[in-house]
Amino acid sequence: MKVQLEGKEIEITNEPQTIAQIFAKELEENDRIIACNCNNEIKSLNYIPKENDHLKFVDVSSRDGRRIYIRGILYIMSMAFHECYPEALLSINYQLTNAMYCEVDNMEVTREMIDKVKQKMKVIIQKNIPIRKIEMTKQEAEKFYEQENTLRGRLQLSNKQKEEVSLYFCEDYYHYFYGVMPITTGFVHIFELLPYHDGFLLRYPAKENPYILEKGAASRKLISTLDEYKDIHRVLDVNTVYKLNKQIQNGNTRDLVLLAEALHEKKISDIADHIIKKDGVKVVLIAGPSSSGKTTFAKRLGIQLRLNGLKPVTISVDNYFVERKDTPRDENGKYDFECLEAIDLTLFNEHLTTLLTGGEVKCPTFNFKTGQKEYLGNTMKLGEDEILVIEGIHCLNNKLTESIPKEKKYKIYISALTVLNVDYYNRISTTDSRLLRRMVRDYNFRGYSALHTLQIWDSVNRGEEKYIFPFQDQADSMFNTSLIYEICVLKKYAMPLLAEIDNTNPEYTEAKRLYEFLKYFEDIEDEYVPGNSLLREFIGGSTIGDVP
Repeated sequence: MKVQLEGKEIEITNEPQTIAQIFAKELEENDRIIACNCNNEIKSLNYIPKENDHLKFVDVSSRDGRRIYIRGILYIMSMAFHECYPEALLSINYQLTNAMYCEVDNMEVTREMIDKVKQKMKVIIQKNIPIRKIEMTKQEAEKFYEQENTLRGRLQLSNKQKEEVSLYFCEDYYHYFYGVMPITTGFVHIFELLPYHDGFLLRYPAKENPYILEKGAASRKLISTLDEYKDIHRVLDVNTVYKLNKQIQNGNTRDLVLLAEALHEKKISDIADHIIKKDGVKVVLIAGPSSSGKTTFAKRLGIQLRLNGLKPVTISVDNYFVERKDTPRDENGKYDFECLEAIDLTLFNEHLTTLLTGGEVKCPTFNFKTGQKEYLGNTMKLGEDEILVIEGIHCLNNKLTESIPKEKKYKIYISALTVLNVDYYNRISTTDSRLLRRMVRDYNFRGYSALHTLQIWDSVNRGEEKYIFPFQDQADSMFNTSLIYEICVLKKYAMPLLAEIDNTNPEYTEAKRLYEFLKYFEDIEDEYVPGNSLLREFIGGSTIGDVP
């Protein structure tokens, strides 16, 4: 049998063999390899290749390899907790920078507990125990769960589009994790457990440096924002996809949507009140990653400010780009429109200063075809009862508005910070939520396919990591734009778009992962979504102005 490994033809004489068996020497020489890409699908190293399969190694520095590494260390942590504290109700709540924030719902998290679990994890890793994927029919799984009396992986039984139930076994311990797992516990060995907030952090390496744990502290401001939403969802008793689906199946969709939207309205109102209470604020700066819902948020905040007697006036940073000939270039020689230096900071600050001192400015309009600012007769002057609202990727960076005194500025960081879990151990990635939003909006309003959105997504993320995330703690307020029900609405838009991507494209790996993930959610029709919802920015039908 012959296969292709990264462009080279390999002849396999002894069949059947797994990837790990065939390429044992390569795995021994490169401990960063954690899985395999086969015909643009991510496969375990226990996969048995077929004739003419096209294979590539997946290492821990790649996006998919990193996910598998994190999944593996979470599995080992859950196994260690089970052995040390079998009654502990462990939950993996939030993904932070190179860490997962976890809690134990029925026990106090102590230093003794953390140390004991950490030592057990090290023992499990040292033993290099095989992790085996076991698949059962739903009938077999029903009997298994009757005997075991456990909730681990039971969500799969209610998934109408899933024919089999899978569990990962390590010795006698088993658990369900969504996605490919390392084939032994020895593949993941760099981690740290630290007490934090009301729980603890499970830290792991950054993908850029997979051999070391970098220094870094999780944002308490971010944790506080996430906790606001977690508490509400616990009141609703909807913190997992299983419970969300039950609410929909029981006919509670309308109440669920209205409560989620009411939470948004209350928080936006609170932010407006904080702006009013902070005397002297004349500039509101809004920043957040792609598909956070910045446009709708700014409009809804504007409504709340009006109720407080302030008229919002917007000014677009996009009209203050430097001339094309002065635009910086990236490492590939292409124009870098995302960097701060692509903005005419001198002119922008001059105009802000003039406006805040009662003067009038001639507003430029940037012509993206010619690469030059044009002056078309537009002027602006700020009234006593008016406040500037500025939205852009650099708005949290003080250098953008360096000439404006701190007391005159109010900064807001917004993002879709998902607090819903698939179950207590499987996180729904905040990035995945934003990607689904972006995909649906790109298709509905910009004429782009899902393939195009997936192709540019890594580049979009790199810009966010460089220009937005490092400044989030400088915000005066954080706003979580996620809605607990939104994936149920986005699902019917996204699944057909993802289904168009076949395995001839490298993006098929990601498309298939998202497609299978969406199968877990019940549908919610658009009619339940209010006209002023942030979700309308992505599906259309907004009733609060020109959105999108």
